[in-house]
Amino acid sequence: MRDDDGPVDRSELADFLRSRREQLQPEDVGLSRGPRRRTSGLRREEVAQLAGMSPDYVNRLEQGRAPQPSEQLLTALARALRLDDAERDHLFALAGHRPPARTAISDHVAPGLLRILDRLHDTPAEVLSRLGETLAQTPPARALLGDRTGWTGLARYNVYRWYLHPETRDVYVREDQPEHGRLFTAELRAVSSDSISDPRVRELVAVLHRDSGEFREVWAQHEVAAKHPRSKRFQHPEIGTLTLDCQTLVDTDTQQVLLVFTAAPGTEDAQKLDLLRVIGTQQLSEARS
Repeated sequence: MRDDDGPVDRSELADFLRSRREQLQPEDVGLSRGPRRRTSGLRREEVAQLAGMSPDYVNRLEQGRAPQPSEQLLTALARALRLDDAERDHLFALAGHRPPARTAISDHVAPGLLRILDRLHDTPAEVLSRLGETLAQTPPARALLGDRTGWTGLARYNVYRWYLHPETRDVYVREDQPEHGRLFTAELRAVSSDSISDPRVRELVAVLHRDSGEFREVWAQHEVAAKHPRSKRFQHPEIGTLTLDCQTLVDTDTQQVLLVFTAAPGTEDAQKLDLLRVIGTQQLSEARS
């Protein structure tokens, strides 16, 4: 526990979690209601599924019997319950933690973007922070790009993985990789120019400067926020090459970005995208078995 942490108000925490769960409907979070549903709001196991934790732990939290949840668990619960910034801060306070500092680069997904993402469950789509951290993905996006939400430390950021985990570049066609590296670097420079006080940005730039000669060369070109191409070519180990259109939606409050990948109907890429959805469903089933 940190020095600035406080006691857990287990009763209020349980009531708050229960009330927010009961206010959400399955369709609000991209789940099927089913024909025999009698529960008002989400079930505890559905919240657990969305948050990536055990149903037993969610049950104990709502009964006031669980140990103090970690900040990571609270962040997952806030996303699962579609809490806004004020509600998330209240959740942290009830659990005895200081609410995360609100910076220019937020890692708390905007509820509006999550509601849109929930309705794109059969489409490759993901939400990114302004610094390039993948905050949420649909199952087809994980099938196309891999699970980008499980990284820790600086590896959470795409530009860090690009230079220091170069095997992650293989989701793109090899001939296109230099352009992607240039674009990711230009985006980092744009963020660094107006987020000087954010220690994450300073640390990310410093570590890349220290550990990657390739980054130093690209950084020295001084490109700022170069524009991404409207279509992108991906290389999938089972499907092969897919050329997909990329639509971008920006949340003006958080500057988070929703990326949606689509293919023109009737094309070979659309057929491959249909196959990708099947592969994504199979992978999800295997992960749960």
